[in-house]
Amino acid sequence: MFNSLKPKPCWLHKCLFTSAPSSKPHHYDLLLISSLKSAATHCSVSHGRITHCLVIKSGFASNPFILNTLINMYAKCGFLRDAERLFSSSPNLDPVSYNIMISGYVKSGRFHEARSLFGQMPKKGCVSYTTMIMGFASKGYWREAIGIFKEMRYGGILPNEVTLASLISACSGFGGISICRMLHGLAVKVILDEFVIVSTNLLHMYCVCGSLKDGRDLFNQMLEKNVVSWNVMLNGYAKAGDVELARELFEKIPVKEKDVVSWGTMVDAYVQVDWLSEALTMFCAMLREGVEASDVMIVDLVSACARLSATLEGFQLHGRIVKAGFECYDFVQATIIHFYAAYGWVDLAYLQFEVGVKDHLPSRNAVIAGYIRNGMIEQARRLFDEMAERDVSSWSSMIAGYARSEQPNIALELFHEMIACGMQPNQITLASVFSAIASLGMLNEGRWAHEYVQNNCIPLNDNLSAAIIDMYAKCGSINAALEVFCQIRGKASTVSPWNAMICGLAMHGDANLSLEIYSYLERRHHIKQNSITFIGVLTACCHAGLVELGEKYFKRMKNVYNIDPGIKHYGCMVDLLGRAGRLEEAEKMIMSMPMKADVVIWGTLLAACRTHGNVDIGERAAENLAKLEPCHGGGKVLLSNLYADAGRWEDVFSVRRAMQNQRVKKSPGYSGVLFDIATSYFALVVPLVSTVHMTASCDGIRFCYGPVPVSEKITVGSWSLELSASWLRSSLQLLLQCCFCVDSILVHIMHSIYWLTILLIIIVALLFRFLFKVIHEIFWPSDIQIARDIKRSDSFEVKAR
Repeated sequence: MFNSLKPKPCWLHKCLFTSAPSSKPHHYDLLLISSLKSAATHCSVSHGRITHCLVIKSGFASNPFILNTLINMYAKCGFLRDAERLFSSSPNLDPVSYNIMISGYVKSGRFHEARSLFGQMPKKGCVSYTTMIMGFASKGYWREAIGIFKEMRYGGILPNEVTLASLISACSGFGGISICRMLHGLAVKVILDEFVIVSTNLLHMYCVCGSLKDGRDLFNQMLEKNVVSWNVMLNGYAKAGDVELARELFEKIPVKEKDVVSWGTMVDAYVQVDWLSEALTMFCAMLREGVEASDVMIVDLVSACARLSATLEGFQLHGRIVKAGFECYDFVQATIIHFYAAYGWVDLAYLQFEVGVKDHLPSRNAVIAGYIRNGMIEQARRLFDEMAERDVSSWSSMIAGYARSEQPNIALELFHEMIACGMQPNQITLASVFSAIASLGMLNEGRWAHEYVQNNCIPLNDNLSAAIIDMYAKCGSINAALEVFCQIRGKASTVSPWNAMICGLAMHGDANLSLEIYSYLERRHHIKQNSITFIGVLTACCHAGLVELGEKYFKRMKNVYNIDPGIKHYGCMVDLLGRAGRLEEAEKMIMSMPMKADVVIWGTLLAACRTHGNVDIGERAAENLAKLEPCHGGGKVLLSNLYADAGRWEDVFSVRRAMQNQRVKKSPGYSGVLFDIATSYFALVVPLVSTVHMTASCDGIRFCYGPVPVSEKITVGSWSLELSASWLRSSLQLLLQCCFCVDSILVHIMHSIYWLTILLIIIVALLFRFLFKVIHEIFWPSDIQIARDIKRSDSFEVKAR
């Protein structure tokens, strides 16, 4: 095995291991040093130990140069304890010995020992400081690297080109154009800016800071450019999305300087802006030039094909992968699985998994993600349960799958199981968890999850922040949502947290604050608005009745922000016009939509017609609604109520008979009350349903809810309530009747009714409080936490005095 080491001429092997001491060749010490360096290069500690024995046997153990080479060999092989033993036992230590040990400590991540030994050095030079700066910078400890440089300057030590290049690399982690210019001035001052390593690092720093103009000026002034300099400038344009400038610079690169990195940077630049055709053209031109594609480049192209629905090109690239032999690479296999799963070809994705390396975790995760993407949650769970090893991506995919497939309870169960297994979730996992909590309206669970994020110091990115804000808003705690938003709004780089806050406030009916936050967002020009932003804005205008302002924002979408209105935006406008009684305009807008109206839009118009008593438009809306969904019970009930309000009882009976003949049922609304960990749902069912009973038990008490005709009694436990008005028959009123006898109870209601109605209900509830005081003391526990209905969120506190 020693013959595999470099340098490996046979005379070196013979001289070291077969020659007698008396026949040692000249410069035997140099042969020993060469052997130790070879062992360090190949991390072969076994051959290094053999050479160490020869050093001792031949009497060269006290040679300072050989001693330093031995320490370096052990340090580079990762045997720091042996290196420390040699270092501490040697009487002839010099600065080189210290530098070697410091470098070994830094490379192994033992910064405390490195800093301690650095402080013990009797004489520090440029190399010592440079070693420390390079070590800290390479591990991402930017502040420590800058601190060492300050010590160096205070000590009067001038940096060399390696020192300055390492310092510039360290400062790239901070960013900031002022730091770039300061270091550039320092390089000019110490006359090191002409070194290509310094100028290239400065160029990279300018590109990282986004100051491409300063970077291009420096690039044009460089007396010497190498392939790295060209690629750094090219990559700067590519990352900034300036594809045209990147292509212009690419054409100027000398042919001999173009390598696979240059070609790959241009391909990646086109892929980033979704110019797949140009990316593939560049890829083919590279192959014609005789430059072999890298596996990373092909993976990048296959991922783009999956994202941009380029099936034929994806098939061709798969063939290229097989031809080049890249298919055996695990990460390439995972990318191919993802490509096939993106088009719904789950069988082909699973076949690729079967013929590949089955133990490769990313490939299994890709198959699970493919199943979930195509709605095959059971198959995904089966493969997940079979996994002997799972990583955070495995758990995240399953939790997100259950959250999206309207099974949030299972998503939360998996989340708690994941934590119990000792696996820490990441931001993607937690975003899905908060989405599941929002679907269930479990405020206490949401608070616990938020505290988990804070206690484990998980950084809040924009998606996770938006998920937390959305969770609090949908669970009725809008103040908590505002508190989170105020904490992160200065750090937000995308529009997601802003959207969550604007939509949350709009859902809670606080249109003024929602529109105020939007106006503040408009002044932050670096954050690009999207279609979801305008859904929140239009919803706020709708709830506040701001028709003219809503029309203004609707026009600004296309004219100012170049966002094409979608069906949800048209739905908001129809709702806005319908609430204002402008039903003819609402109908005209539906007919002029570029897409076909759906059930929601026709149902919105029908509800507005019922509110304003417009039978003609209501009939047309109901007719279109019936065409889209013949068994839509809610639409028929709305039409029946519209006829009843107009006194057309023949039509009322006709609609009701048609519903009975078609066996159409209207799903009842319900509200939920959370008792510690179990949620009980309260519902009232229209008389059309013959026998429906919903039961829930809590602390041994059983409540039954069933069909309730108008002006009849509801029996709850051992007491009954009289409901004499039709509006009291909603699930919200039943819930309040069950809850108003509690001494002090915070109730979060999600329901689409007005604040005035809620306040009236509270007043009535308080008036009847004394009648049910005794019953409350005996039967009803005071641990109700949340009352939830689906569409609207309001919060109030009932306190009996």
